[in-house]
Amino acid sequence: MATETHQALKTETATAAAGSEAAGTEAVGSAAVGTDSAGSEPAASSMAGGAAAVFQTWRNRLQAALTVADVDGVVSLLARDCWWRDLLALTWDLGVYRGRDSVAAMLNRHLSPDSITNLHMVTEFGPRFQGDVVEGFLTFETPQGYGRGAVRLKFEDGEWVAWTVMTELDDLHGHERRIGPYRSRGPRHEKSARNWRDEREDHVRNADPDVVVVGAGQGGLAVAANLGLMGVDTLILEKSERVGDGWRKRYHSLVLHDPVWADALPYMPYPASWPVYCPKDKIADWFESYASAMELNVWTSAEMTSSDYDEAAGRWTLHVRTPDGERTIHPRDVILATGAAGEPNVPDVPGKDTYNGVSYHSSQHSDATDWAGKKAVVIGACNSGHDIAQDLYEAGADVTLVQRSSTHIISQEHGIPAIFGSNFVEGGPPTAYADLLAAGTPWPLVLEMAKDGVKDTARKDADLLAALDAVGFQRNDGPDGTGLMGYALAYGGGYYIDVGCSRLIADGKVKLAQGSGLAEFTPDGVRLEDGRTLRADLVVLATGYRNMRETARRLFGDVVADRLPLVLGIGEDGELGGLYRRTGHPGFWYMGGPLAWVRIYSKHLALQITAKHAA
Repeated sequence: MATETHQALKTETATAAAGSEAAGTEAVGSAAVGTDSAGSEPAASSMAGGAAAVFQTWRNRLQAALTVADVDGVVSLLARDCWWRDLLALTWDLGVYRGRDSVAAMLNRHLSPDSITNLHMVTEFGPRFQGDVVEGFLTFETPQGYGRGAVRLKFEDGEWVAWTVMTELDDLHGHERRIGPYRSRGPRHEKSARNWRDEREDHVRNADPDVVVVGAGQGGLAVAANLGLMGVDTLILEKSERVGDGWRKRYHSLVLHDPVWADALPYMPYPASWPVYCPKDKIADWFESYASAMELNVWTSAEMTSSDYDEAAGRWTLHVRTPDGERTIHPRDVILATGAAGEPNVPDVPGKDTYNGVSYHSSQHSDATDWAGKKAVVIGACNSGHDIAQDLYEAGADVTLVQRSSTHIISQEHGIPAIFGSNFVEGGPPTAYADLLAAGTPWPLVLEMAKDGVKDTARKDADLLAALDAVGFQRNDGPDGTGLMGYALAYGGGYYIDVGCSRLIADGKVKLAQGSGLAEFTPDGVRLEDGRTLRADLVVLATGYRNMRETARRLFGDVVADRLPLVLGIGEDGELGGLYRRTGHPGFWYMGGPLAWVRIYSKHLALQITAKHAA
């Protein structure tokens, strides 16, 4: 069975490799990793056998220690400043353990002789030297299923030891994802009044699923795909008319900021011709085709009108308004997948009822062409504010961007490679292995490493940043110098990836009103807090979003929301708040984040739900 599962992994990986030039959102990745701590240089003799020999020797020592649950023996194979991230394999939770003492405490709680068995080194990709680090991959079994590992070794005190270790559960015994050797054989070749399409349409129409996913964006699609492959009956509720409308209905010129190599949905790599930066309508159509190809059950134009959870029965009662009438369904679990940046933050600004122009939140911006020759004011100077200001300017509007506080700025040219590093690039590792390396870089380490990337990107962007400084644009380096990653992990925003608007501001083509927030609307525009007035036919409030918990509050009420954590922010356990794991309310889960995140972590969320249903 282990061999079959490892073959399934190889099949999945080979599929990813076939599209690796194009596979992989507004996503956020992790930078390339190299050792950052001083240590003795590896002797030539220690490298004589190459990366594979180094890694195999370390793996053999690890297997010997694991076989007898020798915690001290395992810890002796770790660097002084080591990181171990476990994703369900040992702890049945997501967690980061830094340093030998922390890892030892975790292993003392969870390690037994059968915790990790059949430990094998992967040779399909790696082991390999990356600078002075050896990267390698493992497969193994646990009592619950099959696992994978990613390890980075560095030379310290005369021997190769693990700097980072990641162990993850990949499949559950008896619920292996229907891929590779576990795939369906398809319909039988026999005459029948009902064919595959008839069965599909009937199943979707008459669904009373075990899991309901609210939202058919990237998070909802990815987790539903994983649940479906694990055999869990899952239904997606999407309030828009079509899958993909979350992107399709956004402003006309929108293009994803992140590169193709990081942005694939699970199990379905992009064609090799896919553009590096994808236009929003193309990604919307891809989402729609993905839902069809992966046989996801989706009700579109469906809105949940009320909900109730019966703790004794362990089931929800959801009332849903659909084009065919009201429906009531009773899932065991609900996954909120409406986006990690939740409710639009629309400030209550005095004078709105006296304003004679048009005002809306940035989430409602669609087409700038109606504003040619007119005056527009955009309140807010992060990604949405800049993109909409540029969209309006290019449509012929007279645009003023109001910057209320400082913004972190990077160029797409230099900033994106710094964020995604050497793993999500043309010719980089197959997506399955790039994802393991990303998952094997704990979030706190991502932030530590980001600081050097911020400095390096600023040096490369020096001319652009100097031009912004010259016109009074206020910049920052992100929380504690961590740049975009620091903002993304804490807030989901607060930065701008420049695709042209910074130069427009520097050249005065998009006017800048800096350092003052919106005080009130006037009949013909707005008054800022410093007393300045701006005439405006259009005011766009690029004022960000409230936490996803507030979406839960709106949809499920205070009783549910008050038991839930905030989404985003890194907790004491080194993991993101709320996402991909138990939330504190039974039967309620959050799913969200950029494409790279949901591709990696949707499987872990699905594994937890599948195991719960199988218990």
